[in-house]
Amino acid sequence: MVRVGLIGLGFMGRGHLENYIRLEKEGFDVKLVAVCDIDQDKFSGTIAGNLEMGAATYDFSPYARYTDYKKMIAEQELDYVDIVTPTYEHAEMTVYALDQGLHVFCEKPMAMNPAECDKMLEAAKRNNRHLMIGQVLRFWPEYRLLKEITDSGRLGKPLHGQFFRGGGAPRWSYQNWMLNAEKSGGALLDQHIHDVDAVHWIFGRPTAVSTVAATVIPGSRDDALSTHYRFNAPISVSAQNNWSMEGYGFGMLYRVSFEKGTVIYEAGSVSVFDAEGKPVPFTLQEGAGYYLELKHFIDVVANRDTITDNKPASSRDTIAVAMAEMQSAKQNGDWVQVSY
Repeated sequence: MVRVGLIGLGFMGRGHLENYIRLEKEGFDVKLVAVCDIDQDKFSGTIAGNLEMGAATYDFSPYARYTDYKKMIAEQELDYVDIVTPTYEHAEMTVYALDQGLHVFCEKPMAMNPAECDKMLEAAKRNNRHLMIGQVLRFWPEYRLLKEITDSGRLGKPLHGQFFRGGGAPRWSYQNWMLNAEKSGGALLDQHIHDVDAVHWIFGRPTAVSTVAATVIPGSRDDALSTHYRFNAPISVSAQNNWSMEGYGFGMLYRVSFEKGTVIYEAGSVSVFDAEGKPVPFTLQEGAGYYLELKHFIDVVANRDTITDNKPASSRDTIAVAMAEMQSAKQNGDWVQVSY
């Protein structure tokens, strides 16, 4: 039985909690034994967020409850911890847990910069423990379909890609940490990072980036942005992000054209067309991304297996791309080489 301690009960922590409840009900070899959050009010069971995800309230009585993650690790017999805390805490918490002999699943983004990521990677290596980052689009069925089509070449080479995600500002976070760029990295590192990772995963390492950004919310950074990516291949790829779209809710999409067709994902639906505009049949993997990524990590820990779809070194390189985007934004869109 894989025993888990969940650190962080904010909005994303609720999503993880919901999936542990589901996995246990389905009979998977996992048990959530303890939860931790610095905000003791979270144990009342009500958690806010911008997406519909699970129940409105939760009963935390089945779990040991902590406000100090180090105390939880010391007192509970755990196989891994699931870290769903503010970004600036990821590196320190991850390294500590790994050094205590635990495996770690850490929510995205991996850390605030590549140097912090390197410390996490080094800790995983010296302790011979698994580390995986919650870059969930690598498990999102519609994005996995795009990855498969790209890798297989069944529609030819990719020519053009456009990615977008956006919505209202995340004003529900504990002490408003998400809108504090020093703690979250701003919209670029917190929300746009999903598409940075998708672009990197699907098309390979960008060599340079050009980012134009605007800051709308005081204390935040790069709330609305547009990035173009350069590759060692003749392909045009861009990604836009905006978390100043009050009243919009939330949305994400991609449109990718290939030599022999087009793949479009928008309004929650994916379509594939050949070069003549005729529908192309496809099959989507069953299950939501948040569920599938945790299931994969549990399987790895339970079976002493290998992380296949989201190696931490790749998540570290995604942070390197994001850093180049931040630098380009400061330089009003100048092309910046990505330093891996």
